[in-house]
Amino acid sequence: MNKIKIPPQNFVDKAISWISPQAGLRRWQARTQMAILGGYTGASKSRRQTQAWNPVGGSGDNVTLDDLPVLRDRSRDLLRNAPLAVGAVSTVVTNVVGTGLKPQAHIDRNVLRPYLKTDEAMEEWENKAERIFQMWASNRDCDITRGQNFAEMQALILRSCLESGDVFALRKYKERAGTPFGTAIQIIEADRIADPDDSNENIVAGVEMDDDGAPIAYHVANHNPDDYQHGALEFVKIPAFDEDGYRQMLHIFTRVRPGMTRGVPYLAPVIESLKQLDRYTEAEIMAAVISSMFTIFVKTESEEGLQPMVPMGGNEPTVTPRNSDYKLSPGAILDLQPNEAIEIADPKRPNQSFDGFVQSILRQIGVALELPFEILIKHFTASYSAAQAALVEAWKTFSARREWMANQFCQPVYEMVIAEAIAKGYLDAPGFFSDPFIRAAYLGAEWIGPPRGQIDQLKEIRAAAYRVDLGVSTLEEETAQITGGSWETKHIQRAKEQKLRTEAGLTATIENNNNEKDTDEE
Repeated sequence: MNKIKIPPQNFVDKAISWISPQAGLRRWQARTQMAILGGYTGASKSRRQTQAWNPVGGSGDNVTLDDLPVLRDRSRDLLRNAPLAVGAVSTVVTNVVGTGLKPQAHIDRNVLRPYLKTDEAMEEWENKAERIFQMWASNRDCDITRGQNFAEMQALILRSCLESGDVFALRKYKERAGTPFGTAIQIIEADRIADPDDSNENIVAGVEMDDDGAPIAYHVANHNPDDYQHGALEFVKIPAFDEDGYRQMLHIFTRVRPGMTRGVPYLAPVIESLKQLDRYTEAEIMAAVISSMFTIFVKTESEEGLQPMVPMGGNEPTVTPRNSDYKLSPGAILDLQPNEAIEIADPKRPNQSFDGFVQSILRQIGVALELPFEILIKHFTASYSAAQAALVEAWKTFSARREWMANQFCQPVYEMVIAEAIAKGYLDAPGFFSDPFIRAAYLGAEWIGPPRGQIDQLKEIRAAAYRVDLGVSTLEEETAQITGGSWETKHIQRAKEQKLRTEAGLTATIENNNNEKDTDEE
């Protein structure tokens, strides 16, 4: 418990006390009370509103690691059963990864000019590097389990990170018939990186670190610790870096506090809200189902039940010993006995305030997940400008996470594959293994993903043309943003198409009517 330091009397306190002792005492009391209460009401422990608010303090690991197993389990349960949680995570994965991020090689031409003499040679090197990596990435042998290609691995990596808080990718080398590469990636789920029984103080949640907090090794279990049917739990220590100093285990997560060892699930701040909202929705659905059944109760003061219903014509009663339920029918006449009354069950459903309440909660959830309300529920009912603003705001988040994905996973894997290609002679790269600066110059790349999509394609195309004409953007950047492709590839194809159209006597180019007026339906 922190001791409260009573403020000493300063010169002004003493002067006021000498002139007016009572005024000086009130001033000193006020300063003492301020020291006790503090300057922020949010930190006060004497206010009734915050008396019971005593959060856990400590480092990021101290407030995270003990809760991680429960957070993961609850996050996974929501992603199995709660539609809103599934939709939020799938929206992020679809917009960030989609059909996969692809590299565009951009070597440092100033550094490599002594080795690759001409611009044509540099362009050829970049094109060849892209082709080699695409050959590796499109083959399922890039996955150690041979189950998915590189684009599918990206989606799994991102989804696992959002679901569990972090995920691990191990570089392995395995020669296989039919593929020229031995580099393969093994994806390891977060639960398998854990403390072994003989762990020491340098191992935190399965990550062994040096005195600087940098990872030295990772302790990997042979199966998920909760899978008891797989036998005894055994651990393998995998060094974070190989003997040449290159990283071989990628720990993919978002660090939100200094010194944080493991990541937390994407849904962690809204787990309770999502679960309660899921329960509320389920209760409303059940209430609506019950309401649709139109149940009628007969109240009576005697022990005898409802008098049997006799159809017109004097036939036998419809009630049988095996079926004692009464059915409503058109034009039925029911003869109640004395002291009997009918009461209809009316659960007041559907609830008229249900949609407004749910939308209010969804807006709060969207703020926490950085997903605008319209994007979160895939519902655009406002104006074009409002929908465009929501898309722009969401794309800031998607772009930042795409850059994070490229830095954490895609670029390191690209460097592994290109390094193997150079070592095997598929690419000629003088100085690659002898100088780290030259190595970095060869490995430059920009990662392009699926486009964000356009609400009004004509407006988007015109805006792109204006940006290029103004000189604030390039054809390559606009092509990547609008179609997600390569401008150079499209340029070659367009030149081919234009040549064929000219030879066939058709119009060489398709004219665009720039005089058409924009329409903005609000």
